[in-house]
Order: sequence, then structure tokens, then C-alpha cells
Amino acid sequence: MNVQKDIHSFPTRDKLTAELTVVITDLLRKGIAQNGRASLAVSGGSTPVQLFKSLSTIDLPWENVTITLVDERWVSPTDPDSNENLVRTHLLQNSAAVALFTGMKNSARTASEGETESAKQLQKINRPFDVLLLGMGNDGHTASLFPGAAKLPLATDMHSGKICVGIAPVTAPHERMTLTLPVILESKQIILHITGQNKKDVLEQAFGEGLMEEMPIRFILRNQTQKQKNNFKIYWAK
Repeated sequence: MNVQKDIHSFPTRDKLTAELTVVITDLLRKGIAQNGRASLAVSGGSTPVQLFKSLSTIDLPWENVTITLVDERWVSPTDPDSNENLVRTHLLQNSAAVALFTGMKNSARTASEGETESAKQLQKINRPFDVLLLGMGNDGHTASLFPGAAKLPLATDMHSGKICVGIAPVTAPHERMTLTLPVILESKQIILHITGQNKKDVLEQAFGEGLMEEMPIRFILRNQTQKQKNNFKIYWAK
């Protein structure tokens, strides 16, 4: 199987952060120059915290940038497990405090019940996103596209017409809201940001044979065989 395997590797996480800060800043500047505004969709977890802090200090017309989430746990935005809370704490600070933020969480009881309202908010953001930052779990999930989730087929359906889907993972706590696969793939630049040897090993496994549903990061990796797709980069550091 011919899958793109171009990994930008760095000896330290500091060097990776420095490089990604430049790459993302340049892409946002380009988006602002072309369209007057730029959009950045980010993932949660511990991996991007250092990057968020670095980006927050960059001299950029942040008032012309909209930041949103790739996925969100269906918890209060003040909950420690909330990705919105993570972004507000580490990215929407310093120079980036004036950026416009659009979250996914709303008052619906469940993520599935909140899909319509979340979609309405997300539709206000100009797409495709200029930059979309992905992470990856040890089970090969990315965004909240989890193996074994009942609504994974819907979330990865390229013709569903949906921008987001409520997902109930079988291997992780909290119901989630996730961007759908077609919305992720249409982004101008997708960046997979991972650190540590364990994640590198998981990625190597994902490059191998097997069903995409078993390791949903494969939905992203294998899409890169399409000739028009040159918008995906992998950044890794020990």
C-alpha cells in the first residue's frame, strides 16, 4: 500500500515546538493575507500545551484568527478534561488573547443531542481551515474517531454532509463531539503532532496493513494516496 511516510523528526520537543510555531504562524499569515481572516483547529491532550504557549506569544494579528477545536469531551468548559479549558488556559493568552474562539460544547444533555447546535456554531467559521492540528492516541484514534465507537462509520462517511458527530468511545471516558473526516481532510494544511517513542511505534503500526476502523488514524494516512492531497505533514520528537 502506497502511503505517504514523510515524518519531520526532531531531536528535542523544544526544537519541534520552535519549528511548528513558525510553520503555523506562516500559514495563518498567508490565510489572513488572502482572505482577511484565518482559521486554526486544534486538538487537546498534553502534547500541544508547549506549542500553544509558544504560539500565544507570537506577534500576529490574532484578532483576525478564529480558533476552534477538532474534538471536545462533553463536559463543562471549566472542567479539567475540557479541551476548551486547555485552549483558554494555554493558547488564548498573551498576544493570542484577542483571537476569536468557537467551542463545541453547548447546553445539550449529550453530545449526540448537541450535534445540531454545535454544527450551527462551527458553520460560522470559514472553511476549509487554514491549519488543523491532530494528535494520536495509543489505540490509533485521532480527533475523537475511536475504534469500536458505534458512530465511527457516520463520522468517517465522506458523503454524510455532517460537520460534526457525537461519539461515545468504548475505550475512553466521556462522550465526545468530533469534526467529521471530510471536514478534517478538506483543511488546507493538516499537521499530525506526536511525541515520544511509543507514539512513533503506534504510527509505524498504523502505516502497516489492517482495517482503517481498527486504527482510525489510517483514515488520514491512507487518504494521502489521493493525487490531489499534498496537505498533510507529520511532526515528531522524542
